Amino acid sequence: MYAIIQTGGKQYKVTEGSVLKVEKLNAQPGDRLTLDQVLMISDGDNVKVGNPVVPNAQVTAVVLEQGKEKKIVVFKYKRRKNYRRKQGHRQPYTKIKVEKIEG
Repeated sequence: MYAIIQTGGKQYKVTEGSVLKVEKLNAQPGDRLTLDQVLMISDGDNVKVGNPVVPNAQVTAVVLEQGKEKKIVVFKYKRRKNYRRKQGHRQPYTKIKVEKIEG
């Protein structure tokens, strides 16, 4: 059984027991989350597609950790104009583990 959920403006395909990094959520490690933006649920032969979400469907997950991704370098440059700007960025994330898919 799998579901497609939406959180943080992105869509993720999840199964029970899967671990994924999503955009930062306001939760502490150990907290339980209920994600109700379920776009699709499939259990092999039955498929439910929402319009835009599946009614009465939810995914229960537990927060494993809060963290930051590896640093990326943002470098702006204009040739022959002596213009250079170097900046680093670390995107915050929340690591969750999906426990149950209901719907």
